[in-house]
Amino acid sequence: MQNPLLLFPQLNLAASEDKTHYRAMGSAAREEPQETNKPGAKQKRNRLSLLLQRPEVHGGDHLGRPGSLTKAVSVSPEEALKWGESFDKLLSEKAGLDAFTKFLKTEFSEENIEFWIACEDYKKIKSAQELLPKAKTIFETFIEKDAPKEVNLDWHTREVTRVAVGDPGHGAFEAAQRRVYALMEQDSYRRFLGSAAYLGLLRGHSRSCRLKHRQFPPEK
Repeated sequence: MQNPLLLFPQLNLAASEDKTHYRAMGSAAREEPQETNKPGAKQKRNRLSLLLQRPEVHGGDHLGRPGSLTKAVSVSPEEALKWGESFDKLLSEKAGLDAFTKFLKTEFSEENIEFWIACEDYKKIKSAQELLPKAKTIFETFIEKDAPKEVNLDWHTREVTRVAVGDPGHGAFEAAQRRVYALMEQDSYRRFLGSAAYLGLLRGHSRSCRLKHRQFPPEK
């Protein structure tokens, strides 16, 4: 029996054309450039948040544990007790500011206190020529939409600050700083005072009071 391809040469031609077609399709698929999605600022911040949640980033000593803040911040129980008087009192002392900053890092919200500190440093600038570049840096870091350390601001405050940065004075960030300060005072500061870390600092004061009471009992 003869080979059917010899009797019907068009079959061999069709098969050859199919192979050529598939090879061309495969080559086109390989040569087709792949679209690359450049990650936006929000994606970068999300990746950064995931990275910060890894235990090796923060080290072995977690500040949320009782007593761990005592090791991180050198302060007497009496001084720590004064931090509870007001938020202003806490931020006015270096040890208090350091303790509060470390606490915010455990909550992944340290951008608020970093922005507040940047504003305080900005107001101390003496050279008028340094105001504009410094103002732009603060705005791009903390205030503009999708900034790497964007703070929580309403649209009006953000817009007022944007206009002020165009021709900045020492009060360019006053509205934004006041807003962030209020958020920290009403939210983060209260959680700080109730945290196990801060209460651990106060235990020394309680022990010293009990000891003093034993040594000098009240007169009858």
